[in-house]
Formats: sequence, C-alpha cells, structure tokens
Amino acid sequence: MLLWTRSSRALVLGFFTLVVAVVFVAPIATVVAAALAGSWTGPLPSNLGGKNFSTALSDENFASLIVSLQTAFIAGALALIVGTWAALASREAPMWLRRITDAVFHLPIAVPSVAIGLGLLITFNERPLLLGGTKWIVILAHTVLVLAFAFSSVSAALERLDPAYRQAAESLGAGPVRVLTRVTLPLLLPALGAAAGLSIALSMGELGATVMVYPATWKTLPVSIFGLTDRGQVFLAAANTTLLLAVTLIALMVVGRIRRR
Repeated sequence: MLLWTRSSRALVLGFFTLVVAVVFVAPIATVVAAALAGSWTGPLPSNLGGKNFSTALSDENFASLIVSLQTAFIAGALALIVGTWAALASREAPMWLRRITDAVFHLPIAVPSVAIGLGLLITFNERPLLLGGTKWIVILAHTVLVLAFAFSSVSAALERLDPAYRQAAESLGAGPVRVLTRVTLPLLLPALGAAAGLSIALSMGELGATVMVYPATWKTLPVSIFGLTDRGQVFLAAANTTLLLAVTLIALMVVGRIRRR
C-alpha cells in the first residue's frame, strides 16, 4: 500500500515501532533486567548488581558456554561444507533430482526438532554407528538442523549468479576445478558468510534436539538455562541467557568481519 501523506507514514512507522518494541525489545530488556536483579517483588527489579553474572561465569556454566561455542562452530562448518557441496551438485542435476534434494535438505525444519533428536538417538545408539553418550551426537544433531539454512542460502546465491562468468572462464580454457575455486566460490563468499553466521546463531540457541541427545559431559548453555528455570533459579537463568546473547552477537561479528576481509 502506498502512503502519500506524512501523517499516514508516521502512523504506520509508529505502529511498527510499537510492535518491534513489544515483541523484540521488551522481552530482551526484561531478561537483562532480571539478570541484574537481586530480587523482583515490585514492578521493577531491585538490588541490582553483577552477582548473577559472577555465578553464571562459574565453572559449570562457563563450561556449558564453551561447549555451545565449540558445537556451533563445528556444526556450522560441517553444515556449510555439506550444504555448499549439495547446492553445487544439485545445480547440475536434472530438475526432478533437484526437487528431491531440496525436499530432503529442508525436511529437518519441517518436523519438530525433538523428533530429529529422538531419531538420531535411536539410529546412532548401536554399533558400528555408536555415537550415543558422546559429544558427536550433539554436533550431528545441530548440523542436521542448521543444514537446511546453509543449503538454502547457497542455492539462492547460485540462482542469482550470472552464468556468463563461468562460461567466460571455460572459454579461456579453465577446467571445472579451476572454475569452481577461482570463479564460483569467490563469487559465493558473501552467501557463504551469511550461511555460516546464520548456522552458528541457530546452533547457539538450539534446545529441542539437544535435550534428547546430550551426554552429561557435553551440556550446552541452552540446556543449562533450561535446567536453571526448571529449578526456579530465574535470575541466574536470565544472566546465562544474557551471556548467550552477547557471545552469539560477538561470534556473528567475528564471522562478518572474516566475510568482509
């Protein structure tokens, strides 16, 4: 809808500002306030301080944060590699095979993550594919869940890629490997960076499948936060959630800086 008057534009802008404030800003601000609170018996928190953050950075919670970072970066890298390979391979395949590939790679986001976790737990709980009770089943679960987003990002970038670049390189005598490494992949770097950032962010906050498969020695921070809220330790859970948000943003900034370079 076209808005021609200044008042109508201001009204629409104010409405969307209100929606963003209520849906996005207010919940995050409430979590940060709870993380700083010592108690909250009135409309506003009281006894503000950093005690909850000190506890959140203790041995157990800090270890969960490191586990989340390791899982996110490993799962993100695996999803990026597999997703890029699948997108490049399906581009040269017949249309019917491309549709099947697209459906298979998007299947994990079409079903509940708990179902993915249970399926992996059952599948990889017997030899010779015994991953149950190890960190690798958690990493595999995260990889499966973020793989669709990596595949979609690269596939969309390939659709927008002008085939004239590849044709020009081939006409000058470049082989398939040289075209891939010197032409196609460099042109895909922005999409690859976006796919990596999205995969890491989604992995950092994943809970549903992780709860089904995680061993006691590889507990991610969302699982620790879930356990704290289940025990009624809301302020400590809020502090851990704030740390999770901050670390995720820093990781995304690092990935974005690498992408720009």
